[in-house]
Amino acid sequence: MQIIKYKYWYLLFSLVILVPGVISLAVFRLNLAIDFTGGSVFQYETVLDIGAVRQVMEQQGVVVEEVIKEENTALVRAKPIETSKINAITTALKERDANATQTSFETIGPSIGAETTKKAFIALVVASLGILFYIAYAFRNIPKPYSSFRFGASALIAMLHDALVVLGVFSILGHFFNVEIDSLFITALLTVIGFSVHDTIVVFDRIRENLRKLSANTKFSEVVNYSIVETLNRSFATSLTVIITLTALLLLGGESIKYFTLALLIGIISGTYSSIFNAAPILVIWEEQKSKSK
Repeated sequence: MQIIKYKYWYLLFSLVILVPGVISLAVFRLNLAIDFTGGSVFQYETVLDIGAVRQVMEQQGVVVEEVIKEENTALVRAKPIETSKINAITTALKERDANATQTSFETIGPSIGAETTKKAFIALVVASLGILFYIAYAFRNIPKPYSSFRFGASALIAMLHDALVVLGVFSILGHFFNVEIDSLFITALLTVIGFSVHDTIVVFDRIRENLRKLSANTKFSEVVNYSIVETLNRSFATSLTVIITLTALLLLGGESIKYFTLALLIGIISGTYSSIFNAAPILVIWEEQKSKSK
């Protein structure tokens, strides 16, 4: 199988996949939940008059930002309020719409939301840098003239590709379907990063072994191609089992973990592709350019 022969096509395909998501991130950004923005969220069921919900909230001094109605369920986003006002709001709403039932309430202060955003960003940066330096250190004994840093950087680029794919998809979902990004999404994103790098390391480790085992006259691209073919079945088999499990969880699981599971599913599929068709081609192109310049 001549996989590396079409390396530029794989990278072009990845670029095409990334473009819509990157444009959406630049234009629409992410639809952040109150975990990051701060605020209060009310959820009501069997609501007949959505206008009454907004009017009652405003009469009680609540600054309503958004009211979303799906069938007989209403979701109200507002500025942070005191929990002492909840009973008064519920009583006033019952007088206007006797069928309305509050099913959940959540409030987070703006300072806590800002702190969550800051920590999420720091977690992603620390994870990325840690992965880069770890791979560079783990592959320090790779035969010269090949660089362990280039192995680490190639894995990092593939990992960032997967993170951007997930972020881009959820930016589009947030704009068109009101899907929100919460702290559970950050957990999914960090899990995707770990899975992506794990798959890449398996391929890179086989490349390192074959650089020592194969003839010194073998081209680097041929070594990489041979290594990918050797690990291809293993990579697909491992990923497929995870994908089947996540698909079942997405279809049969609860509503509370629906988008967490979706983020994982998108990330695992992207991570499987990028480990084979992004990280290795980037490494080959980089090493070949270095050889030509020398």
